[in-house]
Amino acid sequence: MTWTSIGSLSDIPRRGARCVATPHGKIAVFRTADDQVFAMDDHCPHKGGPLSQGIVHGASVTCPLHNWVISLETGKALGADEGSVRTIPVRVEGERLFIALEALASKAA
Repeated sequence: MTWTSIGSLSDIPRRGARCVATPHGKIAVFRTADDQVFAMDDHCPHKGGPLSQGIVHGASVTCPLHNWVISLETGKALGADEGSVRTIPVRVEGERLFIALEALASKAA
C-alpha cells in the first residue's frame, strides 16, 4: 500500500477534524480525545452533511445537519439510522499522518 503524507497530528485539534482534498473527493480526517486518527468521506449518508464540521465524541462523529451518529471506525450509521460512509486507512508515524489514496481509487471503481 502506498501512503501519502497529509500533515501532522497537531494540525487536527483533539475531538476535531480537518479536510484533505484528493482527486477522489474531500476526505475528513478526525482526531479523538485519546489521539486516535480516522479518515472518511466528508459527507453524511443521510443528506450529505459535512461530517468534518460535526462533533467528535468517543470513536463517533455526529453530523451537524440532522444529528446522525457515524462510527469513525467503520463508517456505519449508529442507532436506528442506516447507511455508511467510505473509510480510508490512516497511518500515524510519530507526529506525521498518512492516508492510503489507492484505497480511494479502488473503492470508487
